[in-house]
Amino acid sequence: MKGKVAIFAGPMNDMEFREYPLPEVGADDILVKIHRANICGSDLHIWRGHGPGMPRKRPTVPGHEMVGEIFRLGKNVRSDCLGQPLEEGDRIAYSYFSACGVCPACLNGSPACPNRYRNWMQDANESPHFRGAYGEYYYLHKGQTVCKIPPELSDEIVAPVNCALCESIYGLDQIGIRLGDTLVVQGAGGLGLYATAVAKDMGAAQVIVFDKLPDRLELAKAFGADWVVNVDEVDEKGRREIVFDRTRGQGADVVGEFVGAPQAVEEGIRLLRQAGRYFWVGNITPGTGSNLDPGTVVRGSQTIRGIAVYEPWVLPRAIDFLVRRRNVYPFEKIISNTFPFEEINKAFHFANEGKAIRVSLKM
Repeated sequence: MKGKVAIFAGPMNDMEFREYPLPEVGADDILVKIHRANICGSDLHIWRGHGPGMPRKRPTVPGHEMVGEIFRLGKNVRSDCLGQPLEEGDRIAYSYFSACGVCPACLNGSPACPNRYRNWMQDANESPHFRGAYGEYYYLHKGQTVCKIPPELSDEIVAPVNCALCESIYGLDQIGIRLGDTLVVQGAGGLGLYATAVAKDMGAAQVIVFDKLPDRLELAKAFGADWVVNVDEVDEKGRREIVFDRTRGQGADVVGEFVGAPQAVEEGIRLLRQAGRYFWVGNITPGTGSNLDPGTVVRGSQTIRGIAVYEPWVLPRAIDFLVRRRNVYPFEKIISNTFPFEEINKAFHFANEGKAIRVSLKM
């Protein structure tokens, strides 16, 4: 039996379809039949050929944001991360990375393991072949966090959970959203919309969302935004005045960058109050220049934090958040456009236009 994958064929090139035999499943591993896979902003960075995430070995299967069902279950795998029993046919959400457990980051309790992608986007010609989301199957290794999906959540709602939602939750947790805080969200894509809803759930008094697309800003209101600002209609000075007016002249407690633009970082720092906190999750390509003024950060006693990946506890909390708030926020609208897997190249060109929130591939 074989499965189809999409192979990265170089920057901005159309991906090529190939078939590989389904691998034997190790005793502690899982072979997943993918239902949906999304195009995340970092997938677009790779497709464009930007940064160190670009595949060094080809052929390779890109993609990481996905959901599917257990097709084959290793003989030693009995349950998910919460102890819920697993069997073939169960729908699961899972992390696309895993910590090595022996590096300095791991030994200090950080998820920023330099080896965390060792099983992702490797040479597809080598077994187990199915190492990325853009395929009919995905090989899940021991050490990757696995959560059984409750029946009340659709694939459409769960597909972004292992990246966009988990990253937003972890970023807000690490920067320390407190009861009554004001948060400015830079970018109303999937990450920013999730962050808006999660921040309100964590006790933020007001969330102010910046974006340039009116449709996104309207959706941000549905996700709990108290104020929305169109950056194409209000200049930076005006945006700063809005934030300071809404905070009694103090500035935001927290600003989060979710758009992947270095100029947003510079502006975001200037929106903070004294001793405010800034974090960014948007995938900014390493080596991109910035005019960030260190003196502003030092004199303001401000905290800056970068967020990549997350700790294992985040995934089950993310699933629980979706269950608890599914009748409050329109999670199904995070995926704005769906293409059949066979039209992956059309989907990437569409996503590259920057108008979609999340583009999804249905297998």
